[in-house]
This record gives sequence, C-alpha cells and structure tokens, in this order.
Amino acid sequence: MPNKLYVVGTPIGNLEDISKRAVDSLNDVDFIAAEDSRVTLKLLNFLGIKKTICSYYEYNKEEKSETICRKILEGKSCALVSDAGMPCISDPGEFLVQKCIDYNIPVEVVPGPCAISSALSLAGIFGGKFSFYGFLNVNKKRRNETLKEIKEETKALVLYEAPHKLKKTLSDLYKVLGERNIVLVKEMTKIHEKAMHLTLSKALLSLENTFALKGEFVIVIKPNTKKTKTRCVDSDLDYALSLFENYLKSGQSKSEAIKLVSKETGLRKNLIYEKIIKNDL
Repeated sequence: MPNKLYVVGTPIGNLEDISKRAVDSLNDVDFIAAEDSRVTLKLLNFLGIKKTICSYYEYNKEEKSETICRKILEGKSCALVSDAGMPCISDPGEFLVQKCIDYNIPVEVVPGPCAISSALSLAGIFGGKFSFYGFLNVNKKRRNETLKEIKEETKALVLYEAPHKLKKTLSDLYKVLGERNIVLVKEMTKIHEKAMHLTLSKALLSLENTFALKGEFVIVIKPNTKKTKTRCVDSDLDYALSLFENYLKSGQSKSEAIKLVSKETGLRKNLIYEKIIKNDL
C-alpha cells in the first residue's frame, strides 16, 4: 500500500460488522497503531491477520506520533484504529492525524461503525440536529464549563460514559438540565443490546436495580424545546423524595439523608425538608 496513514473504522461490538475494505486495509498495511493492543489483537485473531501493532494512546501520543510519522516518511504504511468505532472520536487519534498533516503525509479514511450515529438511530429523538460532547472531563473546572454549555443547548445531546462514572454524570446532568427525556444505550450490536427510554431521574433510580453496569454507555438527551426559568418542579421533588427514602433504607439519618439528596439533586435542603413533612416521613 502507498506510504500514508489509513484511519480505519472497526466494529463497536459485533466483530462481523467490519467492512471488507477495512479487512483489506488491516491486512495490507505494514503496521497498525492501536489504542489498546490487546483489543486490536482480538480483532486481528478473529480476522486471521498477523500484523505488527504499535501501542498508541493518550499518554504516549506525542512521542509515538513522531515515531509513526517517521516510519511512514521512510516508506511504510500505517492503519490507525481505536478500540471500537471510528478513530479520532473521543480518542487520541486526532493528534496523530494532525501530526501527519503537519508532515504532509497523506491521510485516507476507511469508514466503519460509529457509536454516535448508531445510538441516535436507536433513540428516535434526534430531531435533525445534535451536539456531541463525548466523555465529560473529570477535571472539575472543565467539567463545569462543559455543563454550562450543555445547559444552553436546544439540540439533542449525545455523550459517552464509562459504567463506573455513569451515576455521577447522570446526576450532574440532572442538576443542570432538570427532568429531561433520555435514552441510555448499552452494548450496541451485541447480544444484549439495549436502548432504555427513561427520564434522567428514573435513570438514576434504576441504576442499581434495573440494568447491569457493563460496557460503555451512550447517553442521548431529547432536544430541549423550551426554556424554563426554574427547574424546581414536582418531578424534581418526587425524585428527591425517592432518593431520601433510599438513603433512609441504607441506614442514613434524616438530616444526613437530606444533605446527601441536596448535594445530588442541587435542590435546597429546606425544599426537600418541606416535601418530607408533607409526606409525613
């Protein structure tokens, strides 16, 4: 193959979704730059391909980008792959592509499955426009800046999240957006693929009881058709009450439970207390 970088899309779950062109590309290049060599090795074994794999990920991208570009300039061809789906979407691949552009190295795309478009198709709440935010930053300042942007969005929203961070992200989204209709999509293209149509509050309440936290999730949030000046509505207080009851069952005192609910929902403690009094709890 010509000495260039091939950006190759790989399956997001079902290995049989890989295209013939992607298989040919992986088979014909001199080496492969992979986000996780173990994941890519499973794919190559499934395809019966033996190829040199260069580990390329977030924490070595600067050093490895130089190495990869040097090899391409020397006449080698390289395929860039991510663990699943299209490279350069919420992974470090874009850094390598930019480096190739800087060195005038040709870049060719071999398109394949993408979790964003697949999730939107399953959700049925696209509305023609959407904003993609990938994984929310764990840095508190950057995360809050992104959440402020999200609050102003009127289009459908798409986010990625790891299972161990899902509750935190849903909670943060609820604090900022209030009650919204969402679709939680998990294990796309696999046997247990599931698209769960919920509200943000119901999703939070269902986390520990309804579905297993396994595999990465895609969160699709229905477009916001109207602006509201306040998000303290009955559904917010009902959700707060449900959380309060759960905390009591887990052994928390009433005062501690109120503090925890206030922290998780963003509602004032006195509003939560009034709801508790009204329900004689």
